[in-house]
Amino acid sequence: VQLVESGGGLVQPGGSLRLSCVGSGFTFSTYGMSWYRQAPGKVREPVARIGSTAASTNYADSVKGRFTISRDNAKNTVYLQMNSLKPEDTAVYSCNAYIRGSHYWGQGTQVTVSS
Repeated sequence: VQLVESGGGLVQPGGSLRLSCVGSGFTFSTYGMSWYRQAPGKVREPVARIGSTAASTNYADSVKGRFTISRDNAKNTVYLQMNSLKPEDTAVYSCNAYIRGSHYWGQGTQVTVSS
């Protein structure tokens, strides 16, 4: 199993970014996918989750209405569209797949929101 994130960077408050995570080594279309984030000095927290068919999505209260998770099973890719970014969104964002009782993580991508 391999998960590779991209799309992070430096953005001003109020700006937008779209993160991508490409999965390989497993049947991507049959598993739910999640995004997590970890800010400096804080524990990793879940941000959003999407079901295998995208019929269901869940969000942390802190990002509801600003972030949107989506997926393209033809491209083995899950996305996180982040709008109205705030300084407190600064963190390393990682995608996660829970497969047969094990968690798999990407290497993470840094998102920094600062003026």
